[in-house]
Amino acid sequence: MDISTVRKSFGATEVLKGVSLSVPPGGVTVIVGPSGSGKSTLLRTINHLEKVDGGYITIDGRLVGYQVRGTKLHELREKDILQQRTDIGMVFQNFNLFPHLTALENVAEAPLVALRPGDPRRRTTAEVRARALELLDRVSLKDRADAYPRQLSGGQQQRVAIARALALDPKILLFDEPTSALDPELVNEVLDVIRELATSGTTLIIVTHEMGFARDVADTVVFMDQGQIVESGTPQDIFTNPREERTRSFFSKVIEPAFNI
Repeated sequence: MDISTVRKSFGATEVLKGVSLSVPPGGVTVIVGPSGSGKSTLLRTINHLEKVDGGYITIDGRLVGYQVRGTKLHELREKDILQQRTDIGMVFQNFNLFPHLTALENVAEAPLVALRPGDPRRRTTAEVRARALELLDRVSLKDRADAYPRQLSGGQQQRVAIARALALDPKILLFDEPTSALDPELVNEVLDVIRELATSGTTLIIVTHEMGFARDVADTVVFMDQGQIVESGTPQDIFTNPREERTRSFFSKVIEPAFNI
């Protein structure tokens, strides 16, 4: 996936200021930085939940959200944008589960309604439900398949959300602060699931404030501030020997002394 000079403003506030980033297939890219630096907005442009004001994003060489006509980019029709999103799974901060559906039904919903006839991922209802059970088992929740979101803890709801995002076999999986809405004692159960995914070959892009987790799972760490990428590199590069003073300043305030640079 390639992000090329992406800009995004909300009113007079420029949130993304020409961001460029290449994400290799199968890699784990973790984006860190202070609140308001544009991390979540960048994530939302990847699946066109936010339209870009300039630049473009491609996945496997295909533009996200747009097509070229002549010399200009034109936004795709909504149904085509929705179809593109089946290749880009996303796990939100606040779970976003359907409250009237069970855990199993939440995971099975997208494959049943979002995949067009002819899509090689399309399956029968029985096959989709069987796959949904497999995914719930993968996140250690097969025994709660018939539970409704209100009957699950926050950590369990987020694990269902991860299973749901995997149900379409996406090319890329996005995580937007996946533990920020959880009580501290529930954080690790979600991070453990993501750690397992990080070894599975799925392309992951993760926005997080969990610095120890970022260091453990990332192939590439991206540090953002004020709508720009300040620097990127391996966890060793960024956490142990950052080049930029702004990066050093940030980590000196957010990393515990035993983990300090």
